[in-house]
Amino acid sequence: MLLVIDVGNTNTVIGVYDGKHLIKDWRIRTERRTTEDEFHVLATGLFAEGNIGSKDIGKIIISCVVPPMVTILDSFCRKYLGPRPHWVDAGSFPNIPIRCKNPSEIGADRIVNAVAAFDKYRTSLVIIDFGTATTFDAISEAGEYLGGAISPGIMIASEALFMKASKLPRVEIFVPPENVIGKDTASSIKAGIIFGYAGLVDGMVKRMQAEMGTNAKVIATGGLAGLMQQVSETIEAVEPALTLEGLRIISNNL
Repeated sequence: MLLVIDVGNTNTVIGVYDGKHLIKDWRIRTERRTTEDEFHVLATGLFAEGNIGSKDIGKIIISCVVPPMVTILDSFCRKYLGPRPHWVDAGSFPNIPIRCKNPSEIGADRIVNAVAAFDKYRTSLVIIDFGTATTFDAISEAGEYLGGAISPGIMIASEALFMKASKLPRVEIFVPPENVIGKDTASSIKAGIIFGYAGLVDGMVKRMQAEMGTNAKVIATGGLAGLMQQVSETIEAVEPALTLEGLRIISNNL
């Protein structure tokens, strides 16, 4: 079996594949201060819940944007699982040429998303990942990674608003508001955050499509992708397991 791990700044997503079949996946908090032994205790519980034995893991691939987690997870894999993990970088999948000034600067998660998205759609793409940051990645019709854009994530932007404006209440932003024009403070905040972010997304997509010169297909992934699809005019599909699938594809080519 294949163990795939995507380490983000806020959450870590873990999946186990048997061939092309994703048997089980989990989303946990990224804990920078954990140890390989603590991670083992957590992973053992997750594996047990999925009826997966540690000895069943024959291959491991990891994408990580949190440097302190590299040593922790590398030690965990070697000590408790056996196989040495493969760490995704700009050279992990030559079939996706990276047309950037410094390919090594591109986050591993963005490379993995590009691999999975182009493998499925085989056309020009704009990939939006709603994570700690919101990233926009442009893929050409030939499968080249052209570059992209990074903006503050929805939760980061919201938290900054709540911290800096002491009289504004915290609001839940997991369901779209009924109206753009709020009738009280809470609904006004909710409308501003959600519809305002939809405007950011649609504006960025249209500018990227114009610069690419194609009507690129727009797909989204990440925790709030489903919410944003409901209010965006440009998001055409949501791919919840995009990053895990990209890791599986890269692993098959190692």
